[in-house]
Amino acid sequence: MTLDQLNTQSIGQLLPLLQGLYEHSDWIVEQTLARRPFKSFEAFKHGMIQTLQHAGESAWLTLIKAHPELTGKVAIQKTLTAESQSEQQKAGLANCTAEEYEALHSLNKAYQEKFNFPFIVAVRGPRGLGLTPQDIIQTMQRRLKNTRDFEVQEALQNIHRIVELRLHEKIDRKSPEGDLIWDWQEALAQYTETQDLNFKNLTVTYLSPAHKDCAEFIAERMRECGFDEVSQDAVGNVVGRYHAQDPKARYLMTGSHFDTVRNAGKYDGRLGIFCPMACVKTLFSKGVRLPFGLEVVAFAEEEGQRYAATFLASSALTGQFNPEWLAQEDKDGISMKEAMAAYGLNPDEIALIKRDTSQYLGFIEVHIEQGPVLYNQKRPLGLVTSINGSRRFIAHVQGVASHAGTTPMKLRHDAVGAIAELALFMEERALKDADSVATMGMLEVPNGSINVIAARAHFSMDIRAPNDAQRDAVVEDILNKIKEISERRQVEFKLTESLKISAAPCDTQLMKHWQAAIEDLGLEVFSLPSGAGHDAMKIHDIMPQAMLFVRGLNSGISHNPLESSSSDDMQLAFEAMMNFLMRFRPS
Repeated sequence: MTLDQLNTQSIGQLLPLLQGLYEHSDWIVEQTLARRPFKSFEAFKHGMIQTLQHAGESAWLTLIKAHPELTGKVAIQKTLTAESQSEQQKAGLANCTAEEYEALHSLNKAYQEKFNFPFIVAVRGPRGLGLTPQDIIQTMQRRLKNTRDFEVQEALQNIHRIVELRLHEKIDRKSPEGDLIWDWQEALAQYTETQDLNFKNLTVTYLSPAHKDCAEFIAERMRECGFDEVSQDAVGNVVGRYHAQDPKARYLMTGSHFDTVRNAGKYDGRLGIFCPMACVKTLFSKGVRLPFGLEVVAFAEEEGQRYAATFLASSALTGQFNPEWLAQEDKDGISMKEAMAAYGLNPDEIALIKRDTSQYLGFIEVHIEQGPVLYNQKRPLGLVTSINGSRRFIAHVQGVASHAGTTPMKLRHDAVGAIAELALFMEERALKDADSVATMGMLEVPNGSINVIAARAHFSMDIRAPNDAQRDAVVEDILNKIKEISERRQVEFKLTESLKISAAPCDTQLMKHWQAAIEDLGLEVFSLPSGAGHDAMKIHDIMPQAMLFVRGLNSGISHNPLESSSSDDMQLAFEAMMNFLMRFRPS
């Protein structure tokens, strides 16, 4: 089916071709077709999502209950539609072991009893190749812990993914670059510091052996893609350059980081490396040179896990690398300088990699959202308006230890009580602003005892907002609240500000190019700020920047092994970036 057919043929002609997209619910397709024309099949997909969204909960539950149970024995399910039967077979559900079948049967029963509708998951998964029975069992176990309202929405999200895959088959839509980008990320995830026969998670910290393996993998893939220059600089960044038509032309910089937090997801940062690499591969294969050069930087460090030097790698490019960082020691007593020497890097050369901004047009970054906004909006791409500024504090409270049974409530100097009051105030204050957030991520009571009022406690505060004035207003109110709590409860707070990073509004001109690139795909432009920090916010100090977000699955969870995105969404990110590169012209 072509887009022209979709927009011009009668609904009567189209319904047989589009039958079965939604399980026993062709009314969704029919109502959506009434709103033609659509700019693209992506717009048609979103139109169907909107049709169902507006139908209300009764229609949602009817649709959810129209789906079959994942029994693990396809052959005995004579009522399955052809689409469902094919999908369950691709997931291996026709050939479950006895143990897997029993687990599926038991979990299905528990799920149905708790929620009163069947468990639904897009069994073909984020790559379209099929989840394993074990994948499905683990997902069922996890989702059984959710609330009913959450699971209604999660079922609908999976239904829309099922529909997307079914539609792509009907229109012969492929995602070759998205599949490649997805596969590259899977391959890169094999390099990790934490691995044994019984347990494996993804952890790649700065200059570790896994970090070096990652750098070599990225460099080799860059060479295969057709980059003209591939090198590793003085802080370990892997830099690929694809030359312009004119050797004197300036460069557009892009990229992201390949280090991770501990027990990380596979896509944070890395998507922003592999997406532009796929663009270069396409340009090179077609013999296309742009009127500007393209520099892709795989930043060696962004997370600050091994050393307390967040944005170390991008700071070197902006000329803001702090030489004092070299003396920092990791948990094993190895200094950064020693680690660099062992890795084969020369710290004396760090100053030489500062970028000459006269040679650059700006910086763009593609990144998984790391949040639930796009997921909840059911949109694959988002245009970032600003990267939130943040301030962080490490603090402790000193009170008075006393007996938990004999000390009257009004005579206590409870360190934990003071912190609890503060934590609730932080939440309440941040909720008053659009897009402000305040988090107490760490809380520790040293030598605490169940029958002793805590004398002291340690905690952290992380405050973020789309602009510095809004962020600082939240901080000021929190500091005033600390003063008030301290005086009323007669406890002492001590705070050390550990981080202060200004907000980084995205450049309006670069944003316009991203906007046009998204619209070229037939998608509505959805804008949102970034609550997380990115390499782009450090590069922002020396040149204009703009970002594109890609939807994350599993409610957008990130810094977590459940972090995920689909190869189809990655394909759209690739196509948007190609549109950007082909549209962008140096001023």
